[in-house]
Amino acid sequence: MQTITNDNSESNNVEGEHILVSLTYIGKYIGKNSEKNNGVELTRILEQWRRNNEKSDITSALIINDHYVIQNIEGSRPIINEVLGTLINEYSYFLPHVIDVEEIEVRKWDGFLIKYLTSSAQDEEYTLKSLSAGADFNPYLMKKNQITSFMEAIFEERDSQSDEVSYF
Repeated sequence: MQTITNDNSESNNVEGEHILVSLTYIGKYIGKNSEKNNGVELTRILEQWRRNNEKSDITSALIINDHYVIQNIEGSRPIINEVLGTLINEYSYFLPHVIDVEEIEVRKWDGFLIKYLTSSAQDEEYTLKSLSAGADFNPYLMKKNQITSFMEAIFEERDSQSDEVSYF
């Protein structure tokens, strides 16, 4: 005879829901007519991501320009695995490349942060400080530590310069 007990802490965490994971990936935007894209398609995608992240209790920091994406997402292990599957299967036009996955104790980000890189002097300064491959922003030429440092430099001023970072 088998005795069934209801231990909620174990039954609710059978998939690792209690374990926080951080995933960093890079991507190159090669959407339809990406050279002619006026930003509407990308804006729609980002808004959909924001809503999905909010529902799934995912926090995120995203850096984009006209061609490239760097994103770090944080959430429960099963949710992050689900997001990774979705990125690969449904957003293949971003050519996602995983840079780092690690378990974390505390989230680094608060909400869904976005920084759009422009040709401003401050953005060029961040890029030059973080890249050894020249002044052009191309995360495919960056090592993991460069990407991590770059993200931290971009978002470290998020509290003092809220106009630099968009909160969706």
